[in-house]
Amino acid sequence: MSVILTTPRLHLRTMSHADLDFLAELFSDPEVMRYYPKTLDRAETAERIEQNLQRYRDYGYGLWIAEDRNTGQPLGRVGPIRQEIEGQMFVEVGYMIHRPYWRQGYAREAVAACHDYLFQHLDIAELVALVRPENLPSQATARSLGMQREKQALHYGMLHDVYVKNRPEC
Repeated sequence: MSVILTTPRLHLRTMSHADLDFLAELFSDPEVMRYYPKTLDRAETAERIEQNLQRYRDYGYGLWIAEDRNTGQPLGRVGPIRQEIEGQMFVEVGYMIHRPYWRQGYAREAVAACHDYLFQHLDIAELVALVRPENLPSQATARSLGMQREKQALHYGMLHDVYVKNRPEC
């Protein structure tokens, strides 16, 4: 496991099979998974970890574990993921923070660091965020990061608002 980014309170590091217990707890929480199709069991969580490890091999990036810099306690998962929206590929910075750590600014801190890192290190012109229309906290996070709602689109059969942030001019 290697640290990709450091923020004032967080390390964002690569995910591994050793994260199964934490991620299984995260993905089985109905409140955390409210805006997703369903909660995941342990076997489905193990499959998600393997899919993410394949992303690292295929693209050089994927979702990372956000952990407390001081304690090493995992707080959630955040990072870049390729998403198809209406037939086009985009990079989204997805995130999911475990419920005990909500409303402490971890999502915004982690996503802001990801935006900076990705615009500097990947040859992309824009980042997106896919947010369910009823997910008001994530809408607020996207707007606070300078993202603009551009449209709505179906993603995995569910309506999402598509927020966009363009690469800052140098």
